[in-house]
Amino acid sequence: MAAVEQHGVNILLVEDDRGDAILIQECLSEAGFSSSAVTWARSLAEAAPPLVRGPRCVLLDLGLPDAGGLDAVRTVVAAVPDVPVIVLTGRHDSGGAEALAAGAQDYLVKDDVTADLLGRSIRYAVERKRAQLTREELREEQLRAAERSRLERGLLPTPLVRNGRVECSTYYRPGRDHAVLGGDFYDVVEAPNGRIRAVIGDVMGHGPDEAAIGVHLRVGWRALVLSGAPDAEILSHLAMLHAAETGGRAGFVTVCDVTFDAEAGVVSLRVAGHPAPLLCANGKTRYLDVEVGPPIGVEAMPGTVERWSATGGWPETRIEMGTGSSLVLYTDGLLDAFAAGADTASVGIEELVRAVLACSDGGGAGPSWIAALVGSAPNESADDIAVVVLTTKPPPAQ
Repeated sequence: MAAVEQHGVNILLVEDDRGDAILIQECLSEAGFSSSAVTWARSLAEAAPPLVRGPRCVLLDLGLPDAGGLDAVRTVVAAVPDVPVIVLTGRHDSGGAEALAAGAQDYLVKDDVTADLLGRSIRYAVERKRAQLTREELREEQLRAAERSRLERGLLPTPLVRNGRVECSTYYRPGRDHAVLGGDFYDVVEAPNGRIRAVIGDVMGHGPDEAAIGVHLRVGWRALVLSGAPDAEILSHLAMLHAAETGGRAGFVTVCDVTFDAEAGVVSLRVAGHPAPLLCANGKTRYLDVEVGPPIGVEAMPGTVERWSATGGWPETRIEMGTGSSLVLYTDGLLDAFAAGADTASVGIEELVRAVLACSDGGGAGPSWIAALVGSAPNESADDIAVVVLTTKPPPAQ
């Protein structure tokens, strides 16, 4: 009995008949509920203030002067949906089963009530209500998670490449727990002039705000490319979009913007603070030596903007890429996965180059190729990881 009092279960008894109320209170006392834990109200109107205070359980008579039968049950359940309600009925009342359908946890016939029966009914009702609320919360969270997942999956890009000379493979894994989309972003489209355009970027920070910024930048990039905006203007437009979306607050984005002319076998790279791509060609893999400009959101060093004015304020590097070659774009989460550790000078570049070479030796780029690369990483990166591999293919036979 003492254990019941220790749980602090507060009972609201709503009963208009004094004799029945005294009987129920005596049973509660024998069941271990102190008189201070029980509040007696003679009507629904009188029960309103203690209902607001949130009792742990309500014992409700179905024959009240201001509400009878199921109306009383519905009113109390609506007022305190998280509180279990036990209905008290007369022997000849037929509303017990209907009360359960209306939201009550249990019903007792007053003439049959004993201390043991009442105490057990209250404890079971409280536990059933707690379990019900837990199930509902879990269900709601599952629905919210599924909705977030559907939304985030819908925001991941679908590469738009019709050129048979280029094979595109992608991989994406957010760092946030239970997330589908992180601050890293990528996209690949075939521009109106037939060239393959690709972008990969990393928004500083982790969380839904950074993911939203990444989506804005990725969608903005695609819109600019498909509208035919000059390549040299893309990063400056993304910088303006970033400033508008962040309100000018601190933060930056690293970006690698790629134009691939498959017919000429030439790749133009504009890198804004992002790790340089890897090039797999002729059985070798190397980290490209490219000129790197400042990340978006960071002012360039004096003099550099003028020097890069012809390429939109960021440097441009051109490389040749022959048939059967692969260009690997990635975010620094992949470097973290291959870094040897804090006690060494390695940041993962040499390890990543070796891993890419080992994977590319097995054949051309593809989903399994990237999966093998990520799967071979010695560390579990807490950061987002995005990978895009562009591989040139021989021209179709005439």
